[in-house]
Amino acid sequence: MTEHVLGDFSLEGRTALVTGARTGIGRAVAAGLARAGADLVLHGHRDDLDEVEAEVKAAGRKAYRWILDLSRPAVIPDAVADVLGAHQIDILVNNAGVIRRGPAIDQTYDDWSTVLDVDLDAVFLLSKAVAGPMLERGHGKIIMIASMLSFQGGVNVVGYTAAKHGVAGLTKALAVEWAPLGVQVNGIAPGYIETSNTMVLREDADREPAIRARIPAGRWGRPDDLVGAAVFLASPASDYVNGHLLAVDGGWLAR
Repeated sequence: MTEHVLGDFSLEGRTALVTGARTGIGRAVAAGLARAGADLVLHGHRDDLDEVEAEVKAAGRKAYRWILDLSRPAVIPDAVADVLGAHQIDILVNNAGVIRRGPAIDQTYDDWSTVLDVDLDAVFLLSKAVAGPMLERGHGKIIMIASMLSFQGGVNVVGYTAAKHGVAGLTKALAVEWAPLGVQVNGIAPGYIETSNTMVLREDADREPAIRARIPAGRWGRPDDLVGAAVFLASPASDYVNGHLLAVDGGWLAR
């Protein structure tokens, strides 16, 4: 019985593409999927993936690199076609993202556009391209990395908030279309996690304790806290889960 249950979470024989795999959540998820049995295509916007590649190989899995600047969405379809020509992608994790902080009144259009290009447009184009072969095969898993700002307004992150609300809607819309064809689209909404994106908040003497005080778990999350959710949503164990945003937030939304 135990072997059967654990087998439901096995990713043996699968290949996963993780965007933004160099550090933080992307690196933790990529390494976690490798430990569950998947080979990895590791995306980065520059070729500095040595450490995460070493983690994947230490788990006994294969690792391939894909270098692409996602802030140029127009190049994505052709670039993804090259990847799909070399690999069958069974799992896509849309993790890559950028953030621009500052009052909305001061946000430049260039900053707004950059955030939307990477955090929403690229997510749609990648999902669309990778889903094509998945739909033909009748199976596949797409995991969006959403945010607490998929539900809330945030402070001084207007473009990021708009993009992450869009990711939540995109997750549901694609799930409705693709679930009948065997492809599950779901999202993970991380709470406040210790990454480079949240360093400004963690170094703020006023906001850091205020944020931590609201988290029922009593601490900031760590990238590894997302791994279990990612393995679940990538595995056969989630075959009847569609269009769901799984909050991994230490209880933030419950308070």
